[in-house]
Amino acid sequence: MSVQVEKLEKNMAKLTIEVPAEEFIAALDKAYQAEKNKINVPGFRKGKAPRKMIQKLYGAGVFFEDAANRVINASYPKAADECGETIVSRPSIGVEQIEEGKPFIFTAEVALKPAVTLGEYKGLEVEVTPVEVSEEEVDAAIEKEREQNSREIDVDDRPVENGDKIMLDFEGSIDGVPFDGGKGTDYPLTIGSGSFIPGFEEQLIGTSIGEEKDVIVTFPEDYQAEELQGKEAVFKCTVNAITVKEMPELDDEFAQDVSEFDTFEEYKNDIRAKQLEKKQEEARRAKQNKAVAKAAENAEMEIPEPMIDEQIERMTENMSNQLRQQGITLEQYMQFMGMTPDALKTQLRPDAVKRIQNSLVLEAVAEAENIEISDERLDEEIKKMAESYRMEFDKLKELMGDYETEQMKNDLAVQAAADLITDAAVEVETVEEPETADDNVEEVSAEAPEAE
Repeated sequence: MSVQVEKLEKNMAKLTIEVPAEEFIAALDKAYQAEKNKINVPGFRKGKAPRKMIQKLYGAGVFFEDAANRVINASYPKAADECGETIVSRPSIGVEQIEEGKPFIFTAEVALKPAVTLGEYKGLEVEVTPVEVSEEEVDAAIEKEREQNSREIDVDDRPVENGDKIMLDFEGSIDGVPFDGGKGTDYPLTIGSGSFIPGFEEQLIGTSIGEEKDVIVTFPEDYQAEELQGKEAVFKCTVNAITVKEMPELDDEFAQDVSEFDTFEEYKNDIRAKQLEKKQEEARRAKQNKAVAKAAENAEMEIPEPMIDEQIERMTENMSNQLRQQGITLEQYMQFMGMTPDALKTQLRPDAVKRIQNSLVLEAVAEAENIEISDERLDEEIKKMAESYRMEFDKLKELMGDYETEQMKNDLAVQAAADLITDAAVEVETVEEPETADDNVEEVSAEAPEAE
C-alpha cells in the first residue's frame, strides 16, 4: 500500500491511497463468499455458482461495492497512521480506480489539526467577583439540614392552620354535576403550597378534623382542561388528619446528631467553611474559563469546517444522552422548541468553535511550556480513578492500553496548561451592581427589535 498526501486550503488534505491488486482480488473473493448464497444462477444450486459465472451474468462489478468497502475499511486506518499528519475528522472517500487485476485506488479528504500561533497567555486581566459567604446563606444551609431532620406529629386539638399538612377527601362538581379528575381520597396537601387552584387552600383554614366544608373556586381561564376553563366549581371537602412538622432546636444536641462536632458553633463554622470552599472552587473555574478564553482570543488559527462539524456532532450526542436521562428524546426536544436539526446545529456552532479554540490553545501552551506528565503524576490520577470505580489500582492500570495511557497524559498536560494560564492571570475585582428601573427599561428596549 502506498499513500500520497496533497495539502489543500484551510487545513484540509487529500490522501491518495493505492492498494495492491491482489488485496482487491482477495476482497472480491470475500464479498463473493458472503453473497453467493443470495444469488440465483440458472443451472446452479444457490451458493454453488462460481464467481466468474455470477460476474458474467450480473456484470463485472457485482461485488465491487462490497469489496471496495472491505478494502477501504482495512487500509484507511493504516494510511492515516502512515501519512504523518494529525487527522481531526472522518474521511470523505472517493474511488479513483476499481478494476479486477489492477491496484485499487481511492482518496480520502480529511481535516488536519490546525497550527496555532500563540499570542499573550500570561498576565491576562480577568474580572473576578470577591468570594464571600453571607450569614443568610449559612442559615439557609442549616435550615435545610434542620428540615431534613424534622418529624411529623399528628394534631387533633385544633383546626387547620397555614403550613399544616392535611389528608383530604374532596369531590368537585359544576352546577351539581361531578367532573372527571375532581375527586380524591386521603390526598396529602400542604396548606399554602399553592398546589391547588388559587383560593382553594385558604378556604380550608379553620376547618376541623371530620368537618365537611364546601370550597368554592373558579378555574383559571388558561386551565389545562379546556372544558373547565373559567368555570365555577364546588368542592365538598373533609379533612381526615392534620400533621405539623416538629423542627429540632438549633443547639449542641442538634449539631451532635447531624455532624461530628460537639457544639452548634463548631458545626456552623464548618458549614461556613465548606460553603466558602465551594464558592472558591466555582470562582477558580470561572476565572480559568475567562483566562483560557482570552488566551484563545489572542491566538491565531484556521479551523477546518469538518472539525467543527464533528465537534457539533459530539455535543449533539451528549445533549441527546442527557435528554434521554430526563425521559425525552432529542427529536421530542426539538419539536417542543420548534427547532429543526439545522437550526440546532447553527445554535451549537459558536460554542463548538470556542471549545475547539480553547483545546488547541491549551495544547499549544503545553507544548510551548514543555509540560510533561511524569509516571508518578499519572499513577496519582489512575489511583483516583480506581477509587471512584472501586477497583484495585494495579488491576485498572493493567487494563489501560498505550492509547488510554497517552490520552490521559495529554489530558493532564492540557489541565496543567490551563492552571498555568489561570495562575498567571491578573485578577480585577468587580462588584455586581443591582439593577435599577432605568436599567431594566434599557434592557427591554434593546431586546425588543430582536424579539420581533
